[in-house]
Amino acid sequence: MDMHDWPYIKKSARRKKRLVKKDFDKELIKLSRRRQELSNQRCKLPPVVLDKPYQRGWMRQFVLRDDIARSPKAQFYNELLSKINTYQWHYDRSFKRRKVRKGEYHYYDVNNHKLQELSPQDFHGDKLKLSDAEKRCFYLTEKWDNRYNRWETKYVLTEAWRYVLVIKPHMVYTARQVDELLERELSRVHKYIDWNNFQPRLWKLMGGKDNYWKEDYVDQPRNFDELDLKNSPRYTNKEAYLDY
Repeated sequence: MDMHDWPYIKKSARRKKRLVKKDFDKELIKLSRRRQELSNQRCKLPPVVLDKPYQRGWMRQFVLRDDIARSPKAQFYNELLSKINTYQWHYDRSFKRRKVRKGEYHYYDVNNHKLQELSPQDFHGDKLKLSDAEKRCFYLTEKWDNRYNRWETKYVLTEAWRYVLVIKPHMVYTARQVDELLERELSRVHKYIDWNNFQPRLWKLMGGKDNYWKEDYVDQPRNFDELDLKNSPRYTNKEAYLDY
């Protein structure tokens, strides 16, 4: 049968409108993936070393105490610190933030800075590669997460007193390399998506807005009776804490 003898199927106005919208969604997804590709290329550009380094605020981190640094186990605690250390940057050396309360004077509140608390996935996984001796330095506890409104199991360092906070200038030695062609194309894509408010449509097409934080996690116990705290250093002899 000749192709020209096939019956002609006329498209309805509704189908034509749907096909136009479908084609537009496909082009929008391609444009979003192109934007992600350009962003990845910009992140992979090698940094440029500055001729004159400059200070940009202050940095705060944990270091070993002086007496622990002179002890035989200084190397062990330094390696453990490199896996759980946290950093903060601030424009002011005091590391205080300003709070405004209606009807009252402005006041300042010190930011909370503590060592990293490990999740069961990080504690038992291959990301940090904790040794058996390092795992014995943590105890298991349960804390309430205000962000997700749920109880979470955390591994907290038992002997946090071995580390102290230090504040030092945050020096900048490198700068991000700029590719003019890449920046121009990325800016064009950003403007087209943002100025036309296509981002909500992209969220709907590509899996929803709130799916980026969802991850698989084990069921958390609701009370301390379900936690395995028998071998925790928190409940062992307190004299062992002074063995450094």
